Amino acid sequence: MKLPVAGAAFLSLIASDALAVSRYDVTQMSCAEVQARIEQEGTAVLSYRSWRVIGLPIYDRFAKSQQFCPEGTIAGFAGVPTADQKYCPVLKCFSSSRFVAR
Repeated sequence: MKLPVAGAAFLSLIASDALAVSRYDVTQMSCAEVQARIEQEGTAVLSYRSWRVIGLPIYDRFAKSQQFCPEGTIAGFAGVPTADQKYCPVLKCFSSSRFVAR
């Protein structure tokens, strides 16, 4: 019976870590605000609307540097649309499988 309790405790730790990442709707923020939040917090989930598919919400994880990206991901340059800029430069955590040579 101890194994299920230990497993549940482990899963709750993982879930609490995932919930610790702040989430922001960047369409109501300036580029400087977005960059400052990422700099202060290390990582954040940013949401915005797709420009390709009208109304489709997009959620991605962005980070201060590679060390803040989860295992299996790589920090790469990307941009998000903010209230004051169409392209606000930030670092995005991309799946490292995207960069595997084929």
